[in-house]
Amino acid sequence: MTAVLRLDRGTLVMRDCPAALLGFFTWDDRSQSHRARGRAYREIMETARQAALPLRDDAAGFQKLDLGFVRDQRPYPHQSGALQAWKAAGRRGVAVLPTGAGKTYLAQLAMRDTPRSTLITVPTLDLMEQWYSGLVAAFPDANVGLLGGGSHDETPILIATYDSAAIHAETLAGRYALLICDEVHHLPSDFTRVIAEMSLAPYRLGLSATLKRSDGRERDLDELIGPVVYSVSPAELAGDTLADYRLELVRVKLSRAEQERYDELIRFRNEFLRQEGIRFGSLDGWQQFVAASGSLAGRKAMRAHQEARSIAYGTEGKLRVLEAILAEHPEARTLIFTNDNAAAYRVSREFLIPVITHQTPVKERSAILERFRNGEYQYLATSRVLNEGVDVPEASLAVVLSGTSTEREHIQRLGRILRKSEGKQAVLYEVITEGTSEERVSQQRKGQWRPGEPPDFDRFWEDQNGPVG
Repeated sequence: MTAVLRLDRGTLVMRDCPAALLGFFTWDDRSQSHRARGRAYREIMETARQAALPLRDDAAGFQKLDLGFVRDQRPYPHQSGALQAWKAAGRRGVAVLPTGAGKTYLAQLAMRDTPRSTLITVPTLDLMEQWYSGLVAAFPDANVGLLGGGSHDETPILIATYDSAAIHAETLAGRYALLICDEVHHLPSDFTRVIAEMSLAPYRLGLSATLKRSDGRERDLDELIGPVVYSVSPAELAGDTLADYRLELVRVKLSRAEQERYDELIRFRNEFLRQEGIRFGSLDGWQQFVAASGSLAGRKAMRAHQEARSIAYGTEGKLRVLEAILAEHPEARTLIFTNDNAAAYRVSREFLIPVITHQTPVKERSAILERFRNGEYQYLATSRVLNEGVDVPEASLAVVLSGTSTEREHIQRLGRILRKSEGKQAVLYEVITEGTSEERVSQQRKGQWRPGEPPDFDRFWEDQNGPVG
């Protein structure tokens, strides 16, 4: 008897399951059938083939494509190495390449060598537009569509935001043989992981500049996409594929009045934590603090915590440092990163610099970025909205003015200025306030954080729930 494999709402279904395949399935009493996650499709089919089982595949609706690749560009050695490593791993796995190292071109090479229906997921609308332009240029005869930002195409090559792909994961599950996840560190979250869980895609490629997440869920990528098959750091490519660069750490001190207020706020917060038995020695501590902030005393403690952060991030000394940095690099195309919108707007007011935050309307944001690209604007301030998805080859100077970066964010911001151009020397300044949480996060990223000190809980919260402010 020929067994039949079907797809039902993102799960694989078999009524009469051969014994050799039972390990992949769980019995479902409601439907009186065996069910498995969509991502088990490849293993099920390979096992059935090896056991010579009679199996009819009614689940997959993949298409074979005739892709005319017209991009005449010789891959860099790291791109060729990543492609070969991915193919050698069965066309499953993650490539870790710095921003500016050509991850999109690597994906195009993977598509060229795996000409099947392809779903590409990206975190932002800006990246979706960049991918669309790149794929249309590389594969001019292909039918490329979009899912997200008001578009809902049904095409053999589809670029979708993570949110839209997760919403439509059941519908997309059986259509695409190749799943490409850009900025793949977004995938393991509770909401978006269904994309990979439900997908039947036998071929999977993850791309990222750094996989590290505050919650440690990057380890889930081994099952969702595949293991890391290739990795290269910015330092390894500097001067060759990427621009030469240097990192500068600038420490500033709080004024006496700021320091006194900061210490007072931290003492108040810590006293509340002590009374509630909350310890900031683990990520659970931050979640407990958020839960406890529902009470009157908890709200006061949370406000104290937030005001202390604002003092550390927005000290007057940082504006003086920024003024000196800009004077030292009078010709440099400069990106200024802050932790939150308020700090970004303050920089904009003080220095008459255009600003982009999460509140900036799409058309205005696009116009500002275009003027920055063409040189009409020399400076651009932003909160954290441009960590991903802005391509500015001419930018050579970045100033992280507040909210010093975690490892992933640091690499993303560094990548904004590493695109190579003639004679370019990129510089990233990290401006931190001594004796505050900023200094601790900087030490944590560099491996200098001491056990027992609280990790950066605000970053953890934002990993789970999206950017704050």
